[in-house]
Order: sequence, then C-alpha cells, then structure tokens
Amino acid sequence: MLDVAVLVSGRGSNLQALIDACESQDFPARIVVVISNNPDAYGLKRAKAANIPTSVINHRDFDTREDFEEAIDLELKKYKSKFLCLAGFMRILDARFVNRWKDRILNIHPSLLPSFKGLHTQERALESGVRFTGCTVHIVRPEMDDGPIILQAALAIDPDDNADTLSAKVLELEHIIYPEALKLIALGRVRVSASKAVIEKASYPSGGLVSPEIIN
Repeated sequence: MLDVAVLVSGRGSNLQALIDACESQDFPARIVVVISNNPDAYGLKRAKAANIPTSVINHRDFDTREDFEEAIDLELKKYKSKFLCLAGFMRILDARFVNRWKDRILNIHPSLLPSFKGLHTQERALESGVRFTGCTVHIVRPEMDDGPIILQAALAIDPDDNADTLSAKVLELEHIIYPEALKLIALGRVRVSASKAVIEKASYPSGGLVSPEIIN
C-alpha cells in the first residue's frame, strides 16, 4: 500500500477523484494527509468528509519559500508519506524540494504537454486553432509543467466550444486518468528512465495516450 499526501489550494475536484478511487478495497494507495496553503480551500472540507487528516501550511506565514517548503516536508514526514500528488496546488515548488522528492511527485495539467504549459490552457488552445486538447499526468521536475509523462487523455475540440465548456470536458478526463496514473505507480508499473516514463506490462497505447473507453 502506497501512502500518499495530496497538496491542494482550491476546490479539490481532482482530490475528490483520488479519494473516491482510494475507497476501493483493491486500490493500491491510500491518502494519509491533505495539505493546503489556503485555509479556505474547499479541498480541506472534502478531506474531512472522508475522515482524512488535514493540515494548513499557509505560505503567507513564512518569510521565504524555503521555510514554507521545509514546513511542508516536515508535515509529510510526520504522516510518513511516501508519495506526493499535486491537485490544484497553486504554488511553484523550488528545485531543492522537487529534487528531495525526485520521482515521487505527481501532477496533472489541463493540456497535452508539452503544449500549453502554465495557465489559461483552454483559452490558448482555442486561440491557436488546435483540433485536440486534453490533460496530462506527469512526474514533477523543477521546471514548470515538465517531467516524464505517465498518461494523457485527448478530446476533439468542438467548433461551438468556449474556454468554459472545454475546461469542463477536460476536467472530466482529469478525474479519470489521475487515479489511474497513481494506481500504476502504486503497483510498481511505472519506470522512470531519464526524461521518459515507461509503463510496464500495460495495455495502453504507446506513449500513454488513452481514452475513457480504454481505461474503463
């Protein structure tokens, strides 16, 4: 059983997807603590409703990012976390922290990386005229929205889509592939080699581009 901590800053819908997955008896991971830098994050309420310990480490209470991240690290050790999932955590982690947890931090991003790193991904996708968008689960590296890709899910952009409708569609895919990626890691089926992640003994297409039909 893989003991996982989840970091959130907001509503925590991806956190809820992970909570729901972990409630299955055969799921190989469990959430041992949910940490937020925002005391008003709705994700904290989701965790409490699931009887998961929570902790607030407000970045505004610290003089430096290093002190803030050191407090997070101490809390992770307190709960004996072995792996870390970012679920809408709106703070950039310093390279020292990321390297300390190398290959043990997972993130989900609402685009088909390496395209559209950063914010406002769906607005930029629509402006660029691409025909497909989606989401990516990846191992975190110090560079923003960078690291070995575990899974991706794609969808076609409808001519009538706007940023809001597209974001809602992508979010549904996020809720599917984030728990699936964590499951693969907890089962020991993901091997990180240099800048790539290899899914061993998996039925997914090459590169981990998936659809809900494949996962289900």
